[in-house]
Amino acid sequence: MDALTQPPSLLGVGYSIRATSPEFDDLGAKLDEAERLGVDFVELPIFAWTLVVNGKILADRLKRLVEATRDRPFGYTVHGPLAINLMDQPAKLPRHEALLKAALEIAGAVGAVNMVMHAGCVREQESDIEVAYKRQRDALATAGDVAAANGTTLCVENVFRFERMRETPLPSRLAAELDALDHPHVRATLDVSHAYLRCTDARVPLLPELVALAPFAKHVHVHDSFGRPLESWAIDDGERLGLGEGDLHLPLGWGDIPWADITRQCVLAPGAVVNLELHRRYWSELPEQIGVLRRLGADFAATAGLAAA
Repeated sequence: MDALTQPPSLLGVGYSIRATSPEFDDLGAKLDEAERLGVDFVELPIFAWTLVVNGKILADRLKRLVEATRDRPFGYTVHGPLAINLMDQPAKLPRHEALLKAALEIAGAVGAVNMVMHAGCVREQESDIEVAYKRQRDALATAGDVAAANGTTLCVENVFRFERMRETPLPSRLAAELDALDHPHVRATLDVSHAYLRCTDARVPLLPELVALAPFAKHVHVHDSFGRPLESWAIDDGERLGLGEGDLHLPLGWGDIPWADITRQCVLAPGAVVNLELHRRYWSELPEQIGVLRRLGADFAATAGLAAA
């Protein structure tokens, strides 16, 4: 089959490395590990590194990051700052937008194909939810232009309600927001476990929500859980694991997410990256998980009529 007749493909599979030093001086060893494991992408946790001060990039540190990431046999995605909330109050929004712009510029500097940011949320009781969604759409339109200028795609990730949130979008609502925006450089990160938790909270079925967001997903976060919101007091992650509660970031197959049903029904966007987000306490499972991840990626590709990476 020649290049003109080849089907579109998934870009590949990868995993998120975990930050252990804000100076990212241990990054080389982490990238060496990824090279040994033979993945297609590594997701960089720029939210945890000392790179941005009050919306301004520290140029010397960015230069060190670019040098540390070059000349590797894989590509990059980036997880932007988790604190960005484009549904926040208008007085706070400029800070969020400045941080998002800086993060997109960092993503462009390291050649990341996708940059992940969390969907917004409404906390304040006086906030009008539909007005907050409009603020987010307007801010995303601007950010999409910044993403395009930096050669990356901004991928908005579905999350779940925590810390007394009134609202964060279900996957189907996020799909509707992205469809209304219709910006080629603003797509979705479909986080399956986050969707499971949000759907449990909202008492709606999981699979239709995933199916709705999948066509917008240029990025997929996979990790396992039981879809059970954190309800019990616990002091250690081991206790939460024992209870099966919360956003556990388990190895694939440890929870009860119906992966076979999901890969059969979810049609991802061409060029999607399937990325494993594993909690650091389960890092010993990573080598075995890469094979599981490859099979999952192949199953997603088959359903979408795509070539596997």
